[in-house]
Parts: sequence; C-alpha cells; structure tokens
Amino acid sequence: MGHQMFEYDGKLANEVYEYCRDRLTHPVPLDFGSLSTDPLPSLEGLIRPEGNDAEEILEFFKHRLAQHVVSIDSPGFLAFIPNAPTKNSLFFDMVVACSGLNGTSWLESAGVVIAENQALEFLADMAGMPKGSGGAFVSGGSMGNLSSLTVGRDLGRAKHPELLPHEVRFAISDDAHSSIGKALHVLGIEALIVEADDHRFTRANLESALANDPHPDSVVGVVATSGTTNAGIIDDVEGLGSFAREHDLWFHVDGAYGGAALFSPTHRHLLAGIRHADSFIVDPHKWLFAPLDCCALVYRNPAVARKVLAQQASYLDVLHGSDDENYEWNPSDFAIHLSRRARGLPFWFSLVTNGVRAYESAVQAAIDLAARTVTIIDEMDHVELVRESSLSIVLYRRIGWEPYQYNAWSQKLLRDQIAFVTPTKWEGETVARLAFLHPDTSEALVRQILESMRD
Repeated sequence: MGHQMFEYDGKLANEVYEYCRDRLTHPVPLDFGSLSTDPLPSLEGLIRPEGNDAEEILEFFKHRLAQHVVSIDSPGFLAFIPNAPTKNSLFFDMVVACSGLNGTSWLESAGVVIAENQALEFLADMAGMPKGSGGAFVSGGSMGNLSSLTVGRDLGRAKHPELLPHEVRFAISDDAHSSIGKALHVLGIEALIVEADDHRFTRANLESALANDPHPDSVVGVVATSGTTNAGIIDDVEGLGSFAREHDLWFHVDGAYGGAALFSPTHRHLLAGIRHADSFIVDPHKWLFAPLDCCALVYRNPAVARKVLAQQASYLDVLHGSDDENYEWNPSDFAIHLSRRARGLPFWFSLVTNGVRAYESAVQAAIDLAARTVTIIDEMDHVELVRESSLSIVLYRRIGWEPYQYNAWSQKLLRDQIAFVTPTKWEGETVARLAFLHPDTSEALVRQILESMRD
C-alpha cells in the first residue's frame, strides 16, 4: 500500500478533467479580478493537520477564487501583453505536468531537450542566426534578458581588464523594457541610456551618444528592442546590430513581445537585423500562443554562454563528463537556473501539430486588426490616434478626458464583462492602449470598446 497522497483518486480525476474540458470548450470569460463584487473568501483554517476533501477544495477554487482573476487568454483581454495559448499547447502542458519531466539536462531528459532544441533552432533560423545557434527555454523575458546580459557582461570584462568590474556598461534606449535596467542593476553595472529618435533606438542615436560620452570604451554591449511593450516600436535592429559587429560589442535583442513578428509575412523584414545578435529572446507565451511561462533564449555561440552560466558542483559532474557532444546541450547551462520544467514542449507540440502557416496567419491577424482599428479611430470624432500603430499595439486618446476618466472607463468595461483594457502613459499623458494578440478578437468588439468612450 503506497502513501495515500500518491494514490490515484478516480473521482477527483473526473472532476478535474471535467473542469479542464469545460474551460477548453466554452468561450473564455473575462472574470473580474480584484474588481469582483464578491469579497475574497477567507482561507483561514484550510491548511490543517487532517487536510480537506479535495473535491470540495476544487469547488472552492472554481466558485470562490477563480472569479477573482482576469483570464489573460480571453479575446477581450487587450491590456498589457495578453496570452492566447492554442488548445494543443494547453493539452500538451497537461501532458508535461503529468509526465514527471525535469528538463535540466541531456542525461535526465534527452527526449525533452531534442524536441525543445528543434523549436529553438527553428526560431533561430527564422531570425537569420547561424547554424549551431541555440540555448534554452526559460521562465520569461526578464530571466532571458538577465541571463544573456550576464554573458555579455563577463565577456566585456574579459576584453577590458583595464576597467574595474563595475565600470563596463551596456548601451540601451530610454524605451528599453524595465527588465533590462533591472538586470543591469542586479549585475552591478551601469547603462549608457541613449535618447531615442521618436522612441526608436537607431545607430545614429548610438553613435552620437558614444561620441559625446567621456568613456565610450567602457560600453561593451548594445541592447535593441524588436517591439516595445508599450507601443510596439521596433528599434533599428539592422543598424545597431551592424555597429555592434563592427566594434566587437555584445548585441542582445529583446524580442519578448515583438519577436513573434518573424512569423508575419508583412512585417518580418523589419526584424532582419536580428541575424547580427549574440543573443535574442522571444516569449512563446506572448504572441506565439503557448501557455505561461515560456521564453526562448537563443545564443549565436552557445558555448560562450555555457562557459559563463553552467553551474559546477561535484554532484553535477556527471552532467558534463561525457564525450557525447549532446551533453553540451544541458538547458541548465544556458541561463540562471538549474531545475526547470520542460516549458518549451507545449510550444513545440503546438508548432509541429498546427504548422507554420497557422502561426503566420494567427500572428498576422493581430497586425491586421490593429491596422483596421486605426481606420475606425480615424472615422470617429471623439477619439484620435496618439501615434501610428506598430505591430499589434494601438495608442489613442479620448479627446478631453482626464486620467480618472480613463480609469473609471477601464473598470466599467471589466465590470460589464466587455473587455479588459487598461490605460497607459505616453510622454507623460494618460492615454488608452489596445494590445491585440488573440486571433479571435473581433472588429465588432473593438467598435464596442471605442463607442463606450463617447459618454
């Protein structure tokens, strides 16, 4: 007789399967998040020596806790950057959860690594990076950025022994994602913050900043963004990348959101400069329709990253001590992590089952809807564009509104279960922002959202 916690409960299994089946087969509700009219339930006493009936706690989650979240995978979720996992990716996420996979090493999970590597190699190839590029799937863009900048920092220090360790710097745009600045803070180095040209970081901006900086030789790397989170702006990846190559600087491209535009027939050419990158990230859990949490981290030369990031310990020697070259593909060696779930497999499964053309169509749908939204806004007299849309993000203003009106409107949309849209700031002004991602978001919903701002 095994331990009771590890015994199969058929009745509970059926309840869980039914909940998942219902969630997968019916339209996804927005739910209410913190704006629910029902108070959050008390959890006092739930953790106790004798435990609780599992089916009762499942019901408690379904009816008392779940309504206090906002479903990020709803077609009406247009705030921040949404998440729209394919059904196949969700199915396979359940397979991964039930399979006891530790995607740490080739020794433990060669079958995991080979599949994840196929997906990484495909993304690298789409980005124009050379054969042999590779890396690992990590938890998100913040971890991907931190890991890649760690490698760039260490290489920069090695190239400049005349500098103190904290004196090396990375050139970044003032519109770079907040995780870039946080990563540099964690790494104990400074940024050369370059003022962008209309929020787009260009080679000319970089050259000007370096020409006017008293210590240009301390800059060891450059970070470009292929699709800023707030406005979808794509930096001059080609110009910045070619400059980095010419001056032997580490070139990192943060494509957490916008890197998925590699799948867009109309916009992929704007990301051609990623081919220059030493490291590149894109989050499948954003615009490539995988479940949370999943970021693809790709290096031009994985061996360089492995030398910096691989963890060493006597009990880990077995992971690195084989003559088999496949042992060089331990996912744990390419980021600041060790144990890891096989988070790339749901994306891999969805990609190989749905096919590339389906991905191209789904990514393009969001870009096309953003373009149609611009036309709709131009036809209305109470709203106007803040700037031209970029990728799948539209910034616009309700003429005459103050910040409190945007916030009240946003909350009403959610309470009425129409959409989840949150305001943002643009050049100090509170404005509205629509972030399209789910291919099932309709033009009719967009019109309803815009019309709701007339009052």
